[in-house]
Amino acid sequence: MTDLEQIAQGLLVAVRRGLPDAREIAGLRALPGGASQETWAFDAVTGEARVPLILRRSPPGSRLPAEAIGLENEAALLQEVRAHDVPVPYVLSVLREDDGIGRGYVMERVAGEANSRRILRDERYAQAREQLAFQCGQALARFHRVALDRLPALRRGQAREEVAYYRRRHATVGTPRPVFELAFQWLERHLPETPVADALVHGDFRNGNILVDEQGLRAILDWEIAHFGDPMEDLGWMCVNSWRYGRELPVGGFGTREQLFAGYEAAGGTVDPQRVRFWEVFGTLKWGVICEGMAESYQSGDVRTVERAAVGRRASEAEIDLLVLLQEDCRHA
Repeated sequence: MTDLEQIAQGLLVAVRRGLPDAREIAGLRALPGGASQETWAFDAVTGEARVPLILRRSPPGSRLPAEAIGLENEAALLQEVRAHDVPVPYVLSVLREDDGIGRGYVMERVAGEANSRRILRDERYAQAREQLAFQCGQALARFHRVALDRLPALRRGQAREEVAYYRRRHATVGTPRPVFELAFQWLERHLPETPVADALVHGDFRNGNILVDEQGLRAILDWEIAHFGDPMEDLGWMCVNSWRYGRELPVGGFGTREQLFAGYEAAGGTVDPQRVRFWEVFGTLKWGVICEGMAESYQSGDVRTVERAAVGRRASEAEIDLLVLLQEDCRHA
């Protein structure tokens, strides 16, 4: 039995727990992207119908990043935020050990575009781009207000903890980067003074982890590093330059901060622009640390994929972005 046949066999067992009349798995194929988790698209065949589905899984023996919440927790989180009008896929089934295909879950396959460059360039999404930043702000406010006692137990990470965590992570790579050190010192001097109540933070809400159609936002994807912390972290991360893909508009390359903030406030949230600015600097540094970690993983032979090597080289882009941000801060001081 091939690996593909084995996955299909275990998948059919898992799918039948949520779709009892499923009789076969068709069109199973791995999707590109995803540095730590696999994503597979397939159809569950039921009589004359085909139900489009997605499998997110960690293969047997794989190691998750330290900050990853685990796919079982991710599935439970999706089920809860969906009940609060947050656009996420419906979870059909969670994998079990005796399915024999690793850990993960099956969810609906939502129609839409996730390719960032197509979202930013294709004429078919021109109308969507006009309202997408506002819609993202609305979605952020909705899941930031979900009661934490209804969610899985996630790690807590406010500003001080997050800066300390990524400083330690940077130190383990062993690459001297004066620009990163400058940014760490800036963040440590500008830690928010007023404590904020913990909220559910997506941790990777950006252009590239959203699905879009001609009307705008369809679904929010990849919740694997969600945690409890400062809700402004998600707004700052959304504004990081790397997610603009060469475009000038600060929110994912498709919108303005004013549109993002207006959507957030329209859905009941309160924006603190100064904290958003802190988290934008932090997010730029965080991405740089992630990139150098990818490079180290490739160079050490731990995971020798083209994707790891390509992402690893982008640490230098984060250095440039940090210098621009810190220069702007000096001009306004």
